[in-house]
Amino acid sequence: MPTRPRHLPRAAAGLAVLALVGCGSDTGGGSTTSTSTPASSTSPSASSSASSSSSSTASSSSSPRTSSSSSTSASTTAAGPKASSCVSGVRDAMTSTQQAGQLLMAAMQPGSPTGLDSAISQQALGSMLYLGGWQGSSTVAAASSHLQEVSPTVNGTKVGMLVSADQEGGEVQQLTGSGFTSLPSGLEQAQDPQLRTSAKAWGSELKQAGVNVNLAPVADTVPAAIGRANQPIGKWGRQYGSTPAAAGKGALAFAQGMQDAGVEPTVKHFPGIGRITGNTDLTATGISDTVATTNDPHLAPFAQNIKGGTRIVMVGSAHYPKIDGETPALFSKKIVTGMLRDDMGFDGVAITDDVGAAKAVSATPVGQRATKFIAAGGDIVLTADPAQVSTMVSAIQTKAKGDPAFAKQVTASVTRVLTLKEDMGLLRCG
Repeated sequence: MPTRPRHLPRAAAGLAVLALVGCGSDTGGGSTTSTSTPASSTSPSASSSASSSSSSTASSSSSPRTSSSSSTSASTTAAGPKASSCVSGVRDAMTSTQQAGQLLMAAMQPGSPTGLDSAISQQALGSMLYLGGWQGSSTVAAASSHLQEVSPTVNGTKVGMLVSADQEGGEVQQLTGSGFTSLPSGLEQAQDPQLRTSAKAWGSELKQAGVNVNLAPVADTVPAAIGRANQPIGKWGRQYGSTPAAAGKGALAFAQGMQDAGVEPTVKHFPGIGRITGNTDLTATGISDTVATTNDPHLAPFAQNIKGGTRIVMVGSAHYPKIDGETPALFSKKIVTGMLRDDMGFDGVAITDDVGAAKAVSATPVGQRATKFIAAGGDIVLTADPAQVSTMVSAIQTKAKGDPAFAKQVTASVTRVLTLKEDMGLLRCG
């Protein structure tokens, strides 16, 4: 999602938007102990680039694992991703509501550790995001523990929650205070010759607080000629460099460090938002990349991270006219299925940038924001507005009931999500 600033105002900001930006160099080396604040008074937002509050609401050449290293990882066949007996058993025992709930992630604001309880009990919500600027590891840990306690049980088997944060660095850091390091921006992290080690330490802080997914790192390349004019990334220095090589190196080091700590990274924002000028969280204009093609060099950092073991990829909401006209990337089958899954061989979990408050998709009815992403080949729909969960669940159920092809896609997505959870120890049968 576009980045969410850590200095997010809480009053009347019920749901903040995600979007950060920045430009910088490609060199490695330097310090990771200082954090610079952008000159602008507007900070970025959450998974793709953090913007200020917008509505009520490397590294190593060897990876700790590859995308197919786990014995339970789903591999794609003509019939869809394969599933272990545990995954298939739980999936098939789920009601349509429970299956749909596993395909949604909703944000939870500070001060309300039980704020998602109704969505979990009524819609079997399977994933959540800490948003709004949570303070203190002990506070977050208590909320995380509660979330796992109330997570759904299906046919006697507990289906744990994906508990996520947008702990990227610089102005995009949702968890601060005691127990959480103040992280440098992407450009500053790129100067750290031991970035993977540093990221492992940061990931350990998340793990201690019960966070098992980080909606980072940024793998977007912001050309030097665009720099700070790129509102979602370059303006805030979120990128690791101005070339695909630098962007890929930094993102991979950060991602592998997170994995070393037992936290799943989320590489974003596919297929790249480094060349747009508008922040998709805040505007529907200036969000078209008129250069990108299916052979874009800016795809290399994503391919590198997928090869390195990344199991979650976030798809952005910008437009790519040379690929699929004015269709937002997250609604494009050419991009999600054709490029991410078929061309890059990604069989992991694809998640949206925020579709709850983002202006880029505001013209699309709430329910369709979920069904269009799943139809394109995606898995988890992220909304900054938890009030939208019931609408999205109903939309997924209704479409699956009347559309056999879509129903198969729902089954495939649930399989991928449950497989990830099984690999993470969140789903244990027997």
